[in-house]
Amino acid sequence: MTRAFALLFAALTVLAGASQARAEGADSRDIMGGGPNFFGGGASPIPRTTVNYAVDYSPGTIVVNTAERRLYLVLGNGQALRYGIGVGRDGFRWSGTHRITAKKEWPSWTPPSQMLARRPDLPRHMNGGIANPLGARAMYLGSTLYRIHGSNEPETIGQAVSSGCFRMTNDDVTDLYGRVSVGTTVIVKN
Repeated sequence: MTRAFALLFAALTVLAGASQARAEGADSRDIMGGGPNFFGGGASPIPRTTVNYAVDYSPGTIVVNTAERRLYLVLGNGQALRYGIGVGRDGFRWSGTHRITAKKEWPSWTPPSQMLARRPDLPRHMNGGIANPLGARAMYLGSTLYRIHGSNEPETIGQAVSSGCFRMTNDDVTDLYGRVSVGTTVIVKN
């Protein structure tokens, strides 16, 4: 009898937890794969949107505005797709024009020596995966140490927290990654 009561109590606890998770906005597809948080990036505090953006850049150009903490993918006809991004903190912001020289899915991460000098506690290398700070996708910018990459910390989007890279939610970086190719021009405005 005690064992049957314990099993009943356990079943009710699991059901109550599932109901609470649904009430808090959890999506069961996240557990099974394919839900909105599947990539671990969560929802961006700055939703991706199409905006009016009259510039003289060719469609397909990426424009990063670090002051706005936004990345624009020029669509043409006076429009762009706007994404929220995290940017370099004070002392790590930069500007210039580069091209995407490589694209990687679930990239591994080896912190550069400059970063290890500032943060000796960091791992020397991390394989790609959900816990990796580069997130689901990375687009490498010319000969620089910088990238446009994913993040599993959506709360940092719209903040100045990086060492010069531009971070996006994993959902947004996966979207951008599918829209651009190696050779895409990236203009960074500070």
